[in-house]
Formats: sequence, C-alpha cells, structure tokens
Amino acid sequence: MGKIIKDTIHANGIDIGIYTQDFENEFISLTDIARYKSDDPTAVVQNWMRNRDVIEFLGLWERLHNPNFNPLEFEGFRKQAGANAFTMSPRKWIEATGAIGIVSKAGRYGGTYAHSDIAMSFATWISPEFQLYIMKDYRRLKTDENSRLSLNWNLNREISKLNYRIHTDAIKGNLIPPELTPSQVAYTYANESDMLNVVLFGKTAKQWKDENPAVKGNMRDAATLNQLLVLANLESYNAVLINQGKDQKERMELLRQLTVQQLQTLESVSLNNLSGLESEINN
Repeated sequence: MGKIIKDTIHANGIDIGIYTQDFENEFISLTDIARYKSDDPTAVVQNWMRNRDVIEFLGLWERLHNPNFNPLEFEGFRKQAGANAFTMSPRKWIEATGAIGIVSKAGRYGGTYAHSDIAMSFATWISPEFQLYIMKDYRRLKTDENSRLSLNWNLNREISKLNYRIHTDAIKGNLIPPELTPSQVAYTYANESDMLNVVLFGKTAKQWKDENPAVKGNMRDAATLNQLLVLANLESYNAVLINQGKDQKERMELLRQLTVQQLQTLESVSLNNLSGLESEINN
C-alpha cells in the first residue's frame, strides 16, 4: 500500500490528527478529540463505547462497509452494552469483531483512530459545539484536497491530449495510405481511438454515450485520475507498436496487458482496503 497522507484539523484550540490515502477514507484521532473533555482520553473513548446505542451504531457501520465483520460477536456485545458491568475498548472491539472502522495503535505516540463517519459521531457525543468546530476545519481540509485533485485531473487530461498527438502522428505515418478517402481516414483515426477505449474502459465511445445520454462530454472527460494516466501511457505505447508494424490484434493484446498491470499498480497505492490502515499507521 502507498504512503499515508497525514494532516491536522484545528478545532477550537485542539489539534486533531487525520490520516488518509485516497482522500475518501479519512481516519480521525478519537484520542485527540477526547482531550477536549479530559486529560485521560483513553477512559473517555472506553466510556463512549460502553453505550448500547454506540455499539449498535458501530455494528451498523461495519455491516455496511466490512464484509468480514463478525455478527455473532457483535450480537453478544450488543446484548451486554449499557450494563454496569459491561466494559469495552477499541482493541477488544477490533479483535473480537474484525472491525475496520476503528484502528488502535499502541505506544507512546499511539492512540485510537476512527473513520470520519464514526469520529463525527464521537465528537457529537463529546460536545455538539466542539463537533461543529471540527466539521468547519474538516470542510476546509476537504476543499483544499478537492482543489489538488482537480489540478491533478486536469494535468493528466492535458498529458493525455499531448500523447494523443503522438498517437495520431503514428497512425498518419503508418496506417493511412494516400489513396484513402477523407471518410476512410476519419474512420481509421476513430477506429484506433476506440480500440484504446475498449482496452481501457471495456466499451466504445458510442456505447458509453448510449449508456450515459445525460452526461456532458465524452467517456474520457468522465475518466478517473488513474484511467487518464494509463490512457496517456497507452497512446504512447500504441504509437510505438504502430511504428513497429504490429497489427491491431497483436497491439490490443499487448495494450491490454499493460492496462491491467498499470491499473493494478495504481490501485495498490489507494486506500481501498480499510483493514490495512492499522499496519500502515504503525510503521
């Protein structure tokens, strides 16, 4: 997995750590939030987790996001929650149920972190007013991240357009004989472009448009950052293969291999598996 991005939320004089890897799944420090209420944040988090409604909320979140969640252990906790003798800690919850919404890190610089959905619920329990301060700076953080993502998307889109020129020059120099009519020339360009669409997106431009009639632009305008980056590489690689004289069938096979390899590599550095977060934070 890729490097975790660390940042800080500043809420009413309290610094709250936040970790993310894909700008979609943020894990916020419950330990830092709890310091707003007490100098013993561990006890605050454990007291919060003793409540029946909290256990039910955590269980529902896991059911929605975690296919490996242990419902039998959860039911046992749910029945006991709220009783005077009931105790709960983040580590006990994680180890018994296989939970991924909360991660617990031991050591001097450790603490408890939770997915933003859960962290905001905890902050509301601590203080509705404090939760508003957290949300205010959290929105500021998300706005900044979205701006960076937008810049990255636009950059990759421009790179893709530049590589498209390399691609079309290779087509013009190798696949378009002088005797072709203008319509045949246009078809050749479109055919090569759609070959890349099929390799990367699994469908032609027309098929995508038929499926998305209300969406402005084309399928490449709706592509993800990873797809745009791979598309730029495909255009360059296809130009090389065309110059080498390889036919379209062979080129499609080679391009598909490159697509699978590069998408897997790019996806491996994204935080799509929440359960891997704990080991990354501990490193």
